[in-house]
Amino acid sequence: MKVAAGHQPGAGQPDTTELLRVLGAGLSPGLLERALTHRSYAYENGGLPTNERLEFLGDSVLGLVVTDALFRGYPDLPEGHLAKLRAAVVNMRALAGVARGLHLGDYVRLGRGEDGTGGRDKSSILADTLEAVIGAVYIERGLDEASALVHRLFDALIARSARLGAGLDWKTSLQELTASGFLGVPEYHVEESGPDHQKSFRALVRVGGQVYGTGKGRSKKEAEQQAAEAAWRAINNGEPPLAGNHRGDAAGAASASGGAREAAPGGSPGAADSGPGAGLPAG
Repeated sequence: MKVAAGHQPGAGQPDTTELLRVLGAGLSPGLLERALTHRSYAYENGGLPTNERLEFLGDSVLGLVVTDALFRGYPDLPEGHLAKLRAAVVNMRALAGVARGLHLGDYVRLGRGEDGTGGRDKSSILADTLEAVIGAVYIERGLDEASALVHRLFDALIARSARLGAGLDWKTSLQELTASGFLGVPEYHVEESGPDHQKSFRALVRVGGQVYGTGKGRSKKEAEQQAAEAAWRAINNGEPPLAGNHRGDAAGAASASGGAREAAPGGSPGAADSGPGAGLPAG
């Protein structure tokens, strides 16, 4: 759903009326404004209160509500699997995906420098802001309303995550697979490129000294998860290691194999985010 026009760096803040309506949590405009205030904006405007305390609170509220939902909704799952499920729902990339579905980045109050370097689509800022909004709802409306908001935003993600199996955490799943086959501990090598505000990462994973998968992403964790997924699928299917294993770097292994066996973005837990409940775990 589209809730705000695309924000241009240096433009005035968009009206939050539509965002308040979409949230549907009865939050006052003043407290929402606080929840949207990043420290970069506060510092450039005379030391205004930031959203960091609300973020701290919202993180705990989100964790409690999601944990309760998992405990009650999946009574037959063991503790270890519940922990993986929770991590899949409350990690930074998953939160950022939900925030993008709300177009929350259009509303964040950012300093000029952060705004001009892509801060409105930075996963860490989006995730923190969403937690601050949840914290604000808890402070003003109580746990019941905050819980209702979390369920509206995250129930679809919880349901999808519960169906992922090994995809809940590809790195852990790969380690479990290699341990069961006495293949050795997976080893990751990551390279980064690009400017600080727009870095990209490429990873490869070796098992028994052989490269079995590569991946790429906007964070080290995302690249490693994609590489782990590719390796897990290859080993699980009895496929040989990638060609070009004499190359020691991630780019070399990928180019030598013609880009083969790199987990497709849409097929990994870090798939593209498109709405509330989008954006599955990247580590």
